[in-house]
Amino acid sequence: MPFTTENQPGVAAQPDAATAGFVFNHSMLRVKDPQPALDFYTRILGMRLLRKLDFAEMKFSLYFLHRPQAGDAPPPDGAGERTAWTFAQRGILEFTHNWGTEADPAFRYHDGNAQPQGFGHICFSVPDLDAAVAWFDRNGVAFVKRPEQGKMKDVAFIKDPDGYWIEIVEAGRLQGLGR
Repeated sequence: MPFTTENQPGVAAQPDAATAGFVFNHSMLRVKDPQPALDFYTRILGMRLLRKLDFAEMKFSLYFLHRPQAGDAPPPDGAGERTAWTFAQRGILEFTHNWGTEADPAFRYHDGNAQPQGFGHICFSVPDLDAAVAWFDRNGVAFVKRPEQGKMKDVAFIKDPDGYWIEIVEAGRLQGLGR
């Protein structure tokens, strides 16, 4: 069955043929220190580091993370091939680390949720929200909102080491959301 879009003002009924093959590849977060960010996203959320690129002349590094699925083909070994492969994937999280920020105790990036608000959050869907909350508790993860709190039940928000919000949902619990 072909996919059809929900009809709302501003939504194009059909994508233009010129957009065939466009794939959402990644979203980027700036991180103060890559070590705690990488630990959090790989150990707590199970992501894998696909590629690290250093730009010495501009004094920054990029880290590309992905949550592999069972049956995914492994990435190629060659540096150029692995880079090209990374940019062909879906659902990548990119970290940008500007060198030296980790050494400044007063340095912080705006999390997007303090005033003035802008960026809000990223989201992970989990198979079992209760098990995920227990895992986060065992690992001392900071919560913005637990699933039983507030008006929107069965949705949690946690914080990463840079203070960015991460929504945690179990898809099956959200059938009544927004009704």
